[in-house]
Amino acid sequence: MINNRRFHQRRGSTGIVIAVILIVIIAGLGYLYNAPMFERNAPKIHIASKIDWNLQKPLQLGVSDDSGIKFIRVTLSDGKNSVSILKKVYTKIEKNQNLEITFPRTGFTSTKKNFSLQIQVTDASKWNFFSGNSAEKTVSIIVDRTRPEVYVIDNSYKITRGGSALVVFKATDNNIKDLYIVTNFGKKFYPTPFYKEGYYISLLAWPVQEKNFSATIVATDYAGNSSKSRVRLFLKDKKYKLSHITLKDNFLDGKISNLISNIMPELNNASKVEKFKAINEKLREVNEKNIDNATNKTETSRISNFTLKPFYPLRNSAAVASFGDHRYYSYGGQQISEAYHLGIDLASVRFANIRSKNPGTVVFAQPNGIYGNNLIISHGLGLYTLYGHCSRFLVQVGDHIKPNEIIAKTGSTGLALGDHLHFGVLVQGIEVRPEEWMDKSWMKTNIFAIISVSKKMIDKN
Repeated sequence: MINNRRFHQRRGSTGIVIAVILIVIIAGLGYLYNAPMFERNAPKIHIASKIDWNLQKPLQLGVSDDSGIKFIRVTLSDGKNSVSILKKVYTKIEKNQNLEITFPRTGFTSTKKNFSLQIQVTDASKWNFFSGNSAEKTVSIIVDRTRPEVYVIDNSYKITRGGSALVVFKATDNNIKDLYIVTNFGKKFYPTPFYKEGYYISLLAWPVQEKNFSATIVATDYAGNSSKSRVRLFLKDKKYKLSHITLKDNFLDGKISNLISNIMPELNNASKVEKFKAINEKLREVNEKNIDNATNKTETSRISNFTLKPFYPLRNSAAVASFGDHRYYSYGGQQISEAYHLGIDLASVRFANIRSKNPGTVVFAQPNGIYGNNLIISHGLGLYTLYGHCSRFLVQVGDHIKPNEIIAKTGSTGLALGDHLHFGVLVQGIEVRPEEWMDKSWMKTNIFAIISVSKKMIDKN
């Protein structure tokens, strides 16, 4: 009995020891399984799957991994021959590697344009029996060293400071990425496809605030090849009115205070000067940003023609303020603010009918600070007309306007002392002289004749 008891005791002790060992082994395996050195995530390869390359700049290759990068190989192939252009084993393990890939200058000759880039990466993990995790990626490379073809077909002979012009040009490439017309002051005008494949048209605008003007067509393809062509325009300067306006207390206590109370009530306790500066500068900036957001676009679908009649939004009206008037405001003998008047003010009778002489689409119809009830219509080719201080609208955003349709009534909303219409014209967000777009002769010479001549030249080509 005693021997059997001892046997069972020894057997029980052995079982406990084995169980403890198994627990330790399982815990150890679990620890190793989840240990960072045994991470199981494949490396990540950061590069596009398809690249157009002009060979001028190296390709940027990024590789990352949780345990660090151990090995990278990059092979270039034209489908028949291949060459290893990068092979690197890392002794110092880092989790991120940024590399530059250059086309081999020697040892690999190929006249083909289509290549494949094979990227192989292994990390420093001990997973897979200490061989680590691997990743591969194949990148399609199109070698393109040909610059886009860009040249001007025709353009307006001149542009006046504060005015508009037109250019028609050709831009061809199998892979155009960016196409725009950039000015000396950084504004980009985006062209509209015109008439036939590869041809484009765009209105240009010279802001009244800029003393000089130049415009250059820029075409860039996906490989990074770029071409430029200057738009040759005769520049005509124009003198605009300078106004020195002394602010009156009844204006500051009336119109300005009312606007502050309705739009910027947090400034109700500010001084008269502070209130005026807030309206004329801060609020004006917000309002003009709203206008820019609504008018800085143009069509992306091809057009074959562009016709308009001169704009006469208010019948039997008189101009009471001109475009480009640079106004300096003073109070108490000191100049306190300034602004440009970027439209013309037309007045006739109270609540007069405002008409759109040309068809278009309403893109903005809402209260807009100093502009009061503000209506904006798109007429195509990046051309917009603006109607400010309206008493009420007769159309809404999205409406398609017919020629001579009544769109609103004049009023004195916003920063207006009397009932009138503030009429503006914009080209891709730039305010331009409305007088040009009210002049039949100017429109024919500078816009429609250019379109007609350009179409004939395109047909000949």
